[in-house]
Amino acid sequence: MRTGHTVDALLAAPDIMPTLFGLCGFAIPETVEGLDYSEYLRGGGDPSDGAVVILCPQPFGQWSAPRHGGVEYRGLRTHRYTYTRTLDGPWLLYDNQEDPYQLDNLVDKPEYAGLKRELDAWLQRKLDAMSDEFLPGLEYIRKWTYPVDETGTVPYTW
Repeated sequence: MRTGHTVDALLAAPDIMPTLFGLCGFAIPETVEGLDYSEYLRGGGDPSDGAVVILCPQPFGQWSAPRHGGVEYRGLRTHRYTYTRTLDGPWLLYDNQEDPYQLDNLVDKPEYAGLKRELDAWLQRKLDAMSDEFLPGLEYIRKWTYPVDETGTVPYTW
């Protein structure tokens, strides 16, 4: 019997389905987004480049922009850093090792300007690879023809 083991992988939500397909031995359709981590989980190499994209395409519900300041964002999470930008530019930068609770936003500190540029360029490469234009959230609502409620966002359904 094989014993369990821990892996130090950074997975994003789109990586779950192709990884499950890989673990089950199913062919992964070309239309499926994300990386297949199944070989990595079996002891192979990490398929990522050491970072995953985090995003909010459109703030919704209780975090809608007009009511509570919700914002669209795209970000990059590495083992060391979390970096995000809004449509207006850089928003958050945290050192996950020195500040695991993300209490000290470094984004406007001059000594981190070079790191911010590096992380932003890395994020842009990943967005380009995903064909993510990072449009205002309502553009996606219109494109995908989702209904909106009184908050101006896609309603929750239970």
